[in-house]
Amino acid sequence: MKNTFGQSLTVTLFGESHGPAVGALIDGIAPGIEVSDEEIKRQLSRRRPSDNLATARREPDNYQILSGVFEGRTTGTPICISIPNTDTRSGDYERGKARPSHADYAAYCKYHGFEDYRGGGHFSGRITAALTAVGGILLPALRKCGINIGTHILRCADALDRPISGLDDVRYLSDAAFPVLDEACGEKITEIITKARESCDSVGGETQTAVFGLPAGLGEPWFDSAESMLSHAVFGIGGVKGIDFGLGFGFGSAYGSEVNDAFRNENGKIITETNNNGGINGGITNGMPVIFRCAVKPTPSISRVQKTVDVVTGENAELEIKGRHDPAIIRRVCPVLDSITAIVIADMLSQRYGTDVLRKGIN
Repeated sequence: MKNTFGQSLTVTLFGESHGPAVGALIDGIAPGIEVSDEEIKRQLSRRRPSDNLATARREPDNYQILSGVFEGRTTGTPICISIPNTDTRSGDYERGKARPSHADYAAYCKYHGFEDYRGGGHFSGRITAALTAVGGILLPALRKCGINIGTHILRCADALDRPISGLDDVRYLSDAAFPVLDEACGEKITEIITKARESCDSVGGETQTAVFGLPAGLGEPWFDSAESMLSHAVFGIGGVKGIDFGLGFGFGSAYGSEVNDAFRNENGKIITETNNNGGINGGITNGMPVIFRCAVKPTPSISRVQKTVDVVTGENAELEIKGRHDPAIIRRVCPVLDSITAIVIADMLSQRYGTDVLRKGIN
């Protein structure tokens, strides 16, 4: 299995939903970077379910750093983060009947039935806890380099939040209890998710992520472009089914005269008057904020009878999913997107400036 992302700075994921633990191994990180227990716990708490809008599975995420950190700073050797699983109910899952829109059938075909099927195993959203813990190290390091990352719920069903308009919005989102910019929109989204749960259904949405403070010149065309690497990593999140940058698919109905980003010099710095390209030209960052949206599908696990196939016997069957599941993952995916974006940015910076960039900053 390919569970490692990155070239200069790499992150490897391990664990299963109902195994002893999930975790991550960070390699290629510079020595001397501050590692704050408070920051990691804060990032994990943003992802953790906390109300009736989320799964009833309540994991405390009492993580351990097993290597690579000494006296509060990175040593430069691999960092191993382990997060125990303590609130599992494996009896809620049975081998054979593939849950619709889950990875069960595809995983059975690839791993010939040897995969851990409980709670989705290695394909479970539980694994994103490890990504979020990595973000608890990399996001503060990037902020010290002047780079800020934020994600919010842009849409959930027919509720639409306002787009990110500046750095202040990103800073606000890093501490927001519910990741929206319009409080009234947040209340409407809460109602939508509550109704989906009450009707034994689930609901999807869209997120918007912004990265402020990136230097121009990051990205390696053709196939390791800034868009390529962000998309590569973001699609590692199981619920993400689409991504676009800047105006994205809106370019398809536009004219060049309407959407070209005009350049100008402002106090010695070259900027663009608009940012329809989302901060990237030719696969390389241009110094403007990198902006992208993600489509997040409704949680596949719904408490309704669904048609399926028993992959062991090959017979048609019906399935009523048990277990504890989110009626929507759109809130909990926001800190995961922040973290996975931080991994990509940290790797691209390390490739261009060397791995010490996260300690020394961009000169």
